[in-house]
Amino acid sequence: MPPRAQVDVVLPVLDEAEALPWVLGRIPPGYRPIVVDNGSRDRSAAIARAHGALVVTEPQRGFGAACAAGLAAATAPIVAFCDADASLDPADLPRVAGRIAEGTADLVLGARRPTSRRAWPLAARAANRYLAHRVHRVVGVRLHDIGPMRAARRDELAGLGIADRRFGWPLEMVLRAGTAGWRVVEVPVGYAPRTGRSKVTGTIGGAARATRDMAAILRHHV
Repeated sequence: MPPRAQVDVVLPVLDEAEALPWVLGRIPPGYRPIVVDNGSRDRSAAIARAHGALVVTEPQRGFGAACAAGLAAATAPIVAFCDADASLDPADLPRVAGRIAEGTADLVLGARRPTSRRAWPLAARAANRYLAHRVHRVVGVRLHDIGPMRAARRDELAGLGIADRRFGWPLEMVLRAGTAGWRVVEVPVGYAPRTGRSKVTGTIGGAARATRDMAAILRHHV
């Protein structure tokens, strides 16, 4: 496990008041949560502050914009990312960030393992496998999941120059890392049904936007 205060955890948030107490309560000792409020209309920011998180406000809407703001606010040598909807357990973060601290990887992704049939719809799982296949074809990195839980060294990650500020941000990170010759590895993490409604797979518009954003990123790297 990385030494105390060596990992900042970026948590992009849009109306996750229901899930945040559980998520923040599962942050391991020595890991600092950075909650990026991306336009919440509920009490997400207040709840995050009450649980001791650093809260960053990012007015530009978009998953990538929130992640970039969290990365800019981070100061620890290692930065991890995790969804704030209780689908991923922050207690798994030491196994992800630990490979970075050991120096055995440059980017570590949490490969999701569903804990129930409701956790990961078949269509979303198939689309994710297709993305992983395309990543292998484009940059030679063999993965099973382009998962949201991940970790890397802060300075190196900032230097990748990730440009997307919407749903293509996580995919662009992997593509740029692969192009740069990074050691990209996976570790298995549990994946449970999220708390509340998804902003991506839970809406037709969200799913369409995510598909469009990721397709654009892939075209740019072909």
